[in-house]
Order: sequence, then C-alpha cells, then structure tokens
Amino acid sequence: MSDRAPQQVERRLPTDEARDLLALVREIAQREIAPGAAEEEAAGHFPREVFTLLSGAGLLALPYESAFGGGDQPYEVYLQVLEELAAVRLTVGLGVSVHTLSCHALAHFGTPEQRSAHLPAMLGGGLLGAYCLSEPSSGSDAAALRTRAVRDGDGWVLTGTKAWITHGGIADFYTVLARTGAEGPKGITAFLVPGDAAGLSAAAPEKKMGMKGSPTAQLHFDGVRVPDARRIGEEGQGFTIALAALDSGRLGIAACAVGVAQAALDQAVAYATGRRQFGRPIADFQGLRFLLADMATRIEAGRALYLEAARLRDAGRPFAKQAAMAKLFCSDAAMQVTIDAVQVLGGYGYTADFPVERLMREAKVLQIVEGTNQIQRMVIARQVVGPESR
Repeated sequence: MSDRAPQQVERRLPTDEARDLLALVREIAQREIAPGAAEEEAAGHFPREVFTLLSGAGLLALPYESAFGGGDQPYEVYLQVLEELAAVRLTVGLGVSVHTLSCHALAHFGTPEQRSAHLPAMLGGGLLGAYCLSEPSSGSDAAALRTRAVRDGDGWVLTGTKAWITHGGIADFYTVLARTGAEGPKGITAFLVPGDAAGLSAAAPEKKMGMKGSPTAQLHFDGVRVPDARRIGEEGQGFTIALAALDSGRLGIAACAVGVAQAALDQAVAYATGRRQFGRPIADFQGLRFLLADMATRIEAGRALYLEAARLRDAGRPFAKQAAMAKLFCSDAAMQVTIDAVQVLGGYGYTADFPVERLMREAKVLQIVEGTNQIQRMVIARQVVGPESR
C-alpha cells in the first residue's frame, strides 16, 4: 500500500494564483516527498534537500512581503499548503511551520534595515531557521527562561541552554529569546543568531517516539557574541514578540494536525473499501461506517476552525483565542482520528508495513508543541471568562 491514498478535499481558495500554488505543492509532495517518506522517517533521515527545493520554489516564504522575498500569500492559503505537506510527511510540514515561525520576529518587529539585510536570504536563499524559546527548566512557563544576554561594548554575549529545538544543530539561523533584564516577561529580548556563531553548539538529537526524521536538540550558548544590530525589537520587548509569533505558529500546528488526520482517514477508507470479511467489504458494516463518519467530521470541523482563525488574522482582527482553539481542537482530533485509523486496519494497523501507526505516533507531538493543549485551554478560558483571580 502507498504511504497515502489520494486526498479528496474540496478547497476554497481565494484566487486562481492560490489554486495554482496548491496544485504545485501537491505535485511536489507526491513526486519529491511521498516516495521515500516512510523509509526516511524510519531511518531518521532529515530531508534537507526537500527544504532546499521548497525554498527555491518560494514555499518557505509564503505569508511574508514580496519586498523582502516573500510570497504575499494570506494565511488562509499558507496554512492549506502546510496541511498538504504534513499529510505526506509531518517532518516537512512542521519544518516549514517552524521555519516560518523563526522568521516572524524579524519580519514583524525588525527595522527596515534589518529586514533588508536578512529576510531575503532567510525567506528564499535556501536557509533554514529555528525558534529558541523553551529551556530545560522553562517550558509552559516560558517567562521563567534563564538564558542570559549581557551587553558587551556594541554587542551582546549570550550564555545558557535552549531545549526542544526543532532543527537544533542544523539550522542556519536561530531566533533566540534571552534575558537582558529583571526576572519575568519584561526582562526578555529577542536576537537573531547565526547558526555558525562561535560558542554555539548542539547536543545529540532527542530520541523520540515519532518524527524521527526531524532533529530536536538542546542548544548550548557558551559566550556567543551577537552585535546589537541583530537585536530584534526593543530591549525587554522579547516576550511580546514571542507571544505574537506563537499565535501564528499555533495555526501552523493546527493545519499540520488536519493534514495528518486527513492522511489517516484516506488510508482507513482505502483499506475498509478493499478489505473483505464475511463476503463483503468491511466498509459495509455500520460500526466501521459510523467510525469513518466521525473521523471525517472531526477533520472537517478542524479545517473550518483553523481557516476561520486564518481569515481573522488576514483581516487584521484579533485571533489569539481562535488560534488556541484551532490548535487544541485540531491536534486532539488528529490524535483520535489516527487511533481510529489503526483500529480500522486492525492487526495491520499496528504494524510498520502500513503508515497509520506512524501517523498515530506523529499526531501525539502536535498536542504538545507550540504550547501544550492544557495551556491552550488556559488561553481560551482567559478570553472567555477573564483572568484568574489571585
């Protein structure tokens, strides 16, 4: 069986250009990514050549301004591209989302001079980025980070450790949040750090249950010197910059989750219509039909939720609550859909010969990254009920 049965999803795209773009993405995904996805994931191979190809095709720059090498595409379109890529291989879809996240600070808070100097290469020059917020002792409590940046002449010296960094050790640049002032969120500043900076090193990649082709590693900053020209935004503005990026990044995770879920449903439908028991396809049995119907409903609901949040973002309206809802719902849906897909395939679903077990393992991380789903519930509750009383 192929890694993924053909997806039958009706897309509502705003322009002919967007429709052509998505057709190009599907062609690249099926020709360049799908054939070796299962084998490369099992071997832990990171497909850097795919990201180079995507960069050359302008697919690492879609939601940014064309003046700096971007694609001028709305988030509504960009997220559907992520969904298509993640459905074929989550390492690629999530990698594009992380790269986009790593460019956000400079694109939205950098000076015109900074954007002109760095963004063209970051967006279309074959470079790959990473985002450095989490630390060994600060995950959900991101404002408690300890990596410190100390002024030294006309620059800064960074010391500390970042953890759970996607593309850690292989990225060409890192957006790094470091403490420059007092404890708490107001003492944090953002920096753009080259991947080959002296004093920057990566630990061995983490051994994970899924997404084995995507390196996740700690980064050690041992007196890394960064000129003040690579400070993004004002001193103490870093936490605000980080949260703004995460609102958009959560939509990327939601889109990737829907892609994984759609891939699992496609596989389950293909198997159920081809597998015969008691003289007929198992898809004829009501128990399975209802299970597949519930899977499809979760996917459609998730897709509608992330697209509505994207439209709010594109219109310049507040979308933080909807982004948290989309990340929460879509990743929970992906987990349930992939579990159900394994059940549809029965014993075959539990083997590595079929892709649904890999999709199930990959879905789990989407409930954790970009803020756990428990954090998303806190964000949503604050928007609905108001802040907690102290």
